[in-house]
Amino acid sequence: MKTLNKALVIAWKDILSETRTKEIISSVLIFAILVIVIFNFAFSGSQQTMISLAPGILWVTFAFAGVLSLNRAFIQEKDDDCLEGLMVCPVSRETIYLGKMLGSLFFMLFIEAIVLPVFALLFNVNVISLPLITITVLTTIGFVAVGTLFSALAVNTKAREMVLPILFFPIVTPIIISAVSASGLALGGESWGSITYWLGIIAAFDVIFLVVSYLVFSFVIEE
Repeated sequence: MKTLNKALVIAWKDILSETRTKEIISSVLIFAILVIVIFNFAFSGSQQTMISLAPGILWVTFAFAGVLSLNRAFIQEKDDDCLEGLMVCPVSRETIYLGKMLGSLFFMLFIEAIVLPVFALLFNVNVISLPLITITVLTTIGFVAVGTLFSALAVNTKAREMVLPILFFPIVTPIIISAVSASGLALGGESWGSITYWLGIIAAFDVIFLVVSYLVFSFVIEE
């Protein structure tokens, strides 16, 4: 419980910092909405066509917006020479990981909560449903769990904006594919039973990579 409380303090620090600068939310939100608007003009067709295209468009938007958000996870501390200060805090490296991950998770879920209604309005597709929200939340957890680890790894490189997606996307490809497949079934009106298989893959990914990232973060941040 103490570890979680300390992690929440770190996450709250990031949230308070973002409320002052608005660097992450404003830039990522504008990017995500711009991508949706471009796709809206690029594709047109019947309702059935839009439903078949919607999962891919939605997760392309979330994936690239998520990388843009995760790129900023450790940059502020690095640019302000505060990363060492964060590391000498009386908390474990694993607690730092949890705090940064929870902060990034909050930002992504906040952005997704705004993007989904905009997507529904522009594409006239019902993406605001319990199955799709469940898929989005579970996928975002796994996405952020891995992304926070690779963000800490990339922040110490010169080309950090390029290094993160190069290292990150091959790892998260399985969960994105699962999210697209599950979202397609959800938008097609399929039952929970047909979505369970993909939800199981997403949940397994979340558990495995959350544990692995938690355990190896201390080695990554030391580098």
